[in-house]
Amino acid sequence: MASDPPRFRYERFGGIVALSRPRSVAYLDREYARSIGFHDHPRWRGSAALGDGPLSAPTEVHLVLSRRCSAGCTGCYVGATPDGPALSEIDARAAIDRLAEMGVFHVALGGGEAVDLPYLLDVARHARRRGLVPNLTTSGLPVSDMFAREAAAVFGQINVSVDGLGAEYSRARGYDGFARAERALQLLRARTPHVGVNCVVSRDNADRLGPVVAWARSLRLSEVELLRFKPTGRGAGIFADRDLTPRQARLIYPRALWLGLRHHIRVKLDCSFAPMIFAWRPSRRVADFLGVLGCAGGDVLASIMPDGQWIGCSFGGPSEGHFRDPSVWERGFGAFRDFTTHAPEPCASCEYLALCRGGCRVVAAAAAGDWWQPDPGCPRVQRWKATHPKEPIGSSGPPPNHKLPVVA
Repeated sequence: MASDPPRFRYERFGGIVALSRPRSVAYLDREYARSIGFHDHPRWRGSAALGDGPLSAPTEVHLVLSRRCSAGCTGCYVGATPDGPALSEIDARAAIDRLAEMGVFHVALGGGEAVDLPYLLDVARHARRRGLVPNLTTSGLPVSDMFAREAAAVFGQINVSVDGLGAEYSRARGYDGFARAERALQLLRARTPHVGVNCVVSRDNADRLGPVVAWARSLRLSEVELLRFKPTGRGAGIFADRDLTPRQARLIYPRALWLGLRHHIRVKLDCSFAPMIFAWRPSRRVADFLGVLGCAGGDVLASIMPDGQWIGCSFGGPSEGHFRDPSVWERGFGAFRDFTTHAPEPCASCEYLALCRGGCRVVAAAAAGDWWQPDPGCPRVQRWKATHPKEPIGSSGPPPNHKLPVVA
């Protein structure tokens, strides 16, 4: 696939440029943007601070094409079923058009099982025509050689979900699908180098990630992305048994770093692991270099669901309005954006609050029973509880009259 031309979007601090070589999204301050030929813009009036308000649009949107899938994974975060709802092709194309108008750079297509939808490739091609890079997450089960050939020509990154090898895959997902997932990766990797693995990390596999990373390296994959198990969909009922132990949570960051170095492959942690990373107290310079950011819902990331509704995160949040409403981004997503200004202790006094943003809002809402509480998986929060046994972690609450969200 030919390289995509760089794309630039003005922001109050300067701008964001999306590159295909190297594959990256870079934030530029005003001075640097001017030095490479960009002129003053109305968005440059006022504060130039990076954190003063949300971005003008997300950099990436998760377009959840359907809640339709026949695999029946025990922890499926969207609760997909064989006859689940799906976004029509017309609406999917319209959503892509809206994202292009907003200046979004990447659209992550998924489900459910997006590959089962007959119009998936056409929607991805439409995204390309509108200047967006489409990426794909799939179980790999329906991937054929023909699909791999066509997908390699249109998608930027394709990740296959694999939570363990062999019998561990079966235990994690509730069915024996490892051989088909591995075959899908082989078919895709034969056509494009931009193929990786999504691995959901739970109590069951957190201590055995090494074999997954080594196996991914043996297939010459580009990355392993580690995702925290979320208490949504069918995962809500088993979260208490799958959530990481305090020891596992504490070790996930150094373990990911070591595995990446040991096997010479990029190992990424999703944004919900931010509290576990900041517990190791990295410098701001290191955090910026590694791109460590906590809950990015309603800012860097957002999602459009099969009913066409915007939500702040594909794992949950309140419905903000339909994607056809052009005002949603400017007026919505307070449940995600407002936490840092109303954070209770110990988040309120944490030097990483602006970066961590209280950890995963979805985990807090489902596991702690309060959207406005800190992420209970944060090691700092756990230590604070231990040293303040008679002082409950109270929510300072949302702004007056702010409607509390429910997990999708």
